[in-house]
Amino acid sequence: MQLETESMKPVVNRIKRAQGQLAGVVRMLEEGRDCEEVVTQLAAVSKALDRAGFAIVAAGLQQCIVEGGPDSLDTKKMEKIFLTLA
Repeated sequence: MQLETESMKPVVNRIKRAQGQLAGVVRMLEEGRDCEEVVTQLAAVSKALDRAGFAIVAAGLQQCIVEGGPDSLDTKKMEKIFLTLA
């Protein structure tokens, strides 16, 4: 199933923001910044990516229910997708 482009705009924005944060982490490492600061920023990037992933799964799940009804859901496939993010 392909995701609707319009519903993914906020997710794309979140990922682009995380991309900028990750570039900042790389710069911090190259500059020899404080460990705690680097780890804090890295955690922020990780959380942003996790949220993007969950938003994608939620949008996909909603789309499946709307388009095909609850019977169209492949439970095993959805479980695998959720576990990929765990």
